[in-house]
Amino acid sequence: MLTPRASTKHARIFAQLHAAITDGTYAFGARIPSEEQLAQQFKVTRVTVAKALLELVRLGLLERRPGSGSYVRQPQRASGPTFALLVPNLGQGEIFEPICGAIAAATSAGQGAVLWGQFPAVGDNDRSAQAERLCESFVERRVDGVFFAPIEMAAGMERTNRRIAARLQQAGIPVVLLDRDIEPYPRRSAHDLVGVDNRRIGHVLAEHLLEQGCKRIHVVLQSGSAPTVAARIAGVRDALALRGLALAPTAVHAGDDADPGLVRPLVARGGADGVICGNDATAAQVMRHLAALGRRVPEDIRVVGVDDLTYARMLAVPLTTVRQPCTAIGVAAHATMLSRIAHPELPARDVAVDFTLVIRQSSTSPGA
Repeated sequence: MLTPRASTKHARIFAQLHAAITDGTYAFGARIPSEEQLAQQFKVTRVTVAKALLELVRLGLLERRPGSGSYVRQPQRASGPTFALLVPNLGQGEIFEPICGAIAAATSAGQGAVLWGQFPAVGDNDRSAQAERLCESFVERRVDGVFFAPIEMAAGMERTNRRIAARLQQAGIPVVLLDRDIEPYPRRSAHDLVGVDNRRIGHVLAEHLLEQGCKRIHVVLQSGSAPTVAARIAGVRDALALRGLALAPTAVHAGDDADPGLVRPLVARGGADGVICGNDATAAQVMRHLAALGRRVPEDIRVVGVDDLTYARMLAVPLTTVRQPCTAIGVAAHATMLSRIAHPELPARDVAVDFTLVIRQSSTSPGA
């Protein structure tokens, strides 16, 4: 069961409707909103809506009745395993969409099916409750396994993530975590985790800045960031220690990256000459705030991020960052799930797919 690939808007509509069908918002037999209503809701053309609806029809989730509308139908049980994706903002973004697309492609190749479960990533007080409702719907459908990207940047997220994982474990449903654990670093949950080696990412980024002559490296992150960022900070400390340096507690800044005040310590006397950001979005904000304070990147302060989103190379100063191999992560996650089902007695594993350091102007000497 593959996610549509025609466009981001097409994928977003598909993912939200699929999630609404999966979690029971639209019950079997229910009529979904018309193409015109959906076009107004998503601010797209009816052609875009029609593509998403046709994909749902192709997957057997909708029935089109001429002159009446589109109705939810009972999906047919696949001949292979049925897996579920419990992922924030599924169908949007450049990280989880290709990861989940690769999982779906591998599952489809094995004559299986994937249920797409989307919940908001940030900014929605109900996202924890929505994620738990989706979890319960997957338990009721008796899926063969769940790929879960834990909630981040939310009050009480650790408790919610643990409840979801515990509910699936209680139901005897294997869980493969995507990108991050449900436990704060360095603690480890009892579930397989597939992603990248975040401690090594922190080490590699810090080592790169040190090679560029930086001696006062700071870290900037969003409050409530996932355990992956804590692992990167540990890697930064490792790299600095090898040079006889240390990452002081005052050199780690957590807050709202939209707040210009977050970067003020970086430009104070004896502040930073190199900054490692929690992700590309935070790095873009940091560079914007630095420019407003009259600081130049990279001449005054070198900045690096993580994710290699499309806009990273399009910023006024193209961003040095880490590229995650999203398709390879998805393929590895699918293989890990199959292994877990075949060998439930094995201990929990970390499956780390290699990453790439992409060096651009934000961290290198002008003219380099």
